[in-house]
Amino acid sequence: MADGAGAVSTYGGVALRRPGELGAVRRFLRRRSTIGFLMALPLIVLIGGLVVYPAFYAIYLSMLNKRMTQFIWFDNFTFLIGRQTFQLVVFQSCLFAISAVVLKAFLGFVLAHLMHNIPGTRQKIWRGLLLVPWVIPLALSTLTWWWLFDPSYSAFNWLLNAFGFQSIPFLGTGWNARIAVIAVNVWFGTPFFMIMYLAALKSVPEQLYEAAAIDGAGAIQKLFFVTLPMMRNIIAITVLFSLIVTFADFDIVRLLTAGGPQDMTHLFATYAFSMGIQSGNVPLGASVSLFMFPLLAVAAFFVLRGVTKRAREMAA
Repeated sequence: MADGAGAVSTYGGVALRRPGELGAVRRFLRRRSTIGFLMALPLIVLIGGLVVYPAFYAIYLSMLNKRMTQFIWFDNFTFLIGRQTFQLVVFQSCLFAISAVVLKAFLGFVLAHLMHNIPGTRQKIWRGLLLVPWVIPLALSTLTWWWLFDPSYSAFNWLLNAFGFQSIPFLGTGWNARIAVIAVNVWFGTPFFMIMYLAALKSVPEQLYEAAAIDGAGAIQKLFFVTLPMMRNIIAITVLFSLIVTFADFDIVRLLTAGGPQDMTHLFATYAFSMGIQSGNVPLGASVSLFMFPLLAVAAFFVLRGVTKRAREMAA
């Protein structure tokens, strides 16, 4: 046993920690940040295994040749940039994601206001009915839409013919098919925006509306100077999340058009599947999928920076 209060004790040849060190360890383990980290550790490991590792493996694959025998570095990316079909994929992906998200945000905002003004039990009934498109599995609902757009047995064309109009090839021409896949995505995703915005509306204090009414504000002024400022962060986060999911959409285009006609409805995900799985060029397919990352990273940076800035302003 060594002398002195700060010395290390030994017992049977095994060094024992100082009492002060044991207290520091206990304090560290009792911190909320440490407990939170330990509680989140399984989720961190899961995300690392299912997201981080596949992402780095995709980067590795994108730098290989078709036979995956040697590194060709960025040749796959330069090949894609110079390919007209891939340029069309980039245009179509941006058109699909931006237009669908804007429409979903607008319709979700309108529906949320309508739901907010419906009293009592009726609001619950309508809210449940409007959530049905979002609850139904996307593949199943897309097959239903495919039947509605079918060139031979389309229910929409049957109605048009019944009123004396000609049939429309919904999935047979480029722009018709583009509009069709955007419409299906909007139909599926609008309830998500509605429920998020409805929750945000219910969190806006009624005193703000009362104060605005006393100052003579009308409905439009209340919307732009009370409702929207209080909902900006929720709107931004919801739009960002939907933009990421919409950019990576696969089911709708794959089931409705498979990228046709003439590759005019391909998105990043469907084109990566076509190149990597169907054509057998896995590195090229990985390169296609990685093109989404810089576009979404730029959008996420500006949106999250705005959210953080507004949160600091509100806290101050």
